[in-house]
Amino acid sequence: MSASSFPGGTSLSHLGIYADAAPDGVCGGSPHMHLVSTEAYVVVEGRGALQTIDREGFRETELEAGSVVWFTPGTIHRAVNRGGLKVIVLMSNAGLPEAGDAVMTFPADIVADPDAYAAAASLGEADGREERVSRRRDLAVAGFEALRDAVIAGDRGPLADFHAAAGALVLRSAGAWGRLVRERPLAQAERSLALTEAIAQGDVAHLGEARVHEAPAQAADRGYGMCGRIRAYDVTDLQENHR
Repeated sequence: MSASSFPGGTSLSHLGIYADAAPDGVCGGSPHMHLVSTEAYVVVEGRGALQTIDREGFRETELEAGSVVWFTPGTIHRAVNRGGLKVIVLMSNAGLPEAGDAVMTFPADIVADPDAYAAAASLGEADGREERVSRRRDLAVAGFEALRDAVIAGDRGPLADFHAAAGALVLRSAGAWGRLVRERPLAQAERSLALTEAIAQGDVAHLGEARVHEAPAQAADRGYGMCGRIRAYDVTDLQENHR
């Protein structure tokens, strides 16, 4: 992974939440959770909601332009679009979600089977991808509804089972996650600590190394993310704009 001085070792993307309806009539994305990363939404346009399942149970948080909401690892979340919802997404531990730190809420039998999960999550070739995105979302919604209904009824057993199955699903890949954390957020924290210690000793040499970085222009086409059409910004330090 290329070095990045972007604040906090985070990733940055612009997300337009899917506007088509799932079988329950709700428009939006595929419910899922992150096992390690914290995610934040800064709403820039439209309105909608964030449906979540966490230690407090099921909750729906209204979203509109200017809303800021973030959720910690283990929060099952579903982005709901009620009219042109677009958000800026800040994700901690840049690169980790792409490495497997995201598990969709497919029905329990699928999450418990790595091969079945991989098949359900795959978007395949470009041709017909939009249809497969909807099919994947609908499958995740079915599992989400089962978890939600159980939690509302006071039964947290299915949620605990999902947590365990998700952990087992990523067990093989999780061994490499530490490297990603060390290369981005941990490296930045250690750099900041070193600078504070240097300044405390009267050493300000690093100030002479200051520079501006600028993300390159983004392609017109957006990729298919879990929650919507997504455009990720390249915030590596390879793109420099000296002024």
